[in-house]
Amino acid sequence: MQQWIFLSIAIVSEVAATSALKASEGFSRLWPSLVVVVGYAIAFYFLSLTIKTIQLGVVYAIWSGAGIALIALVAWIFLGQTLDVPAIIGLLLIVAGVVVLNVFSKTVSH
Repeated sequence: MQQWIFLSIAIVSEVAATSALKASEGFSRLWPSLVVVVGYAIAFYFLSLTIKTIQLGVVYAIWSGAGIALIALVAWIFLGQTLDVPAIIGLLLIVAGVVVLNVFSKTVSH
């Protein structure tokens, strides 16, 4: 169970860092830039802990898939970016892939 908490922290940290990337304005603003650097450091640290117990390919698929979907959601809600129907369908397919991987794959240790 601990590995899933670590993976969740990695995902949330990566989403926070990526969200702050736009506000950093090319690392020219201090506080958003610090959020980016610290967020990615936390994300990679917890990702490294996760791959001690879950296969790297599975961890990366979940981390990147969840991150993509969450970043798109954050950009839509907080940054006013639009999502058309094909984008929404694509994101739902990514989320479905992560769910299938977690629920049905025997390569994921529960």
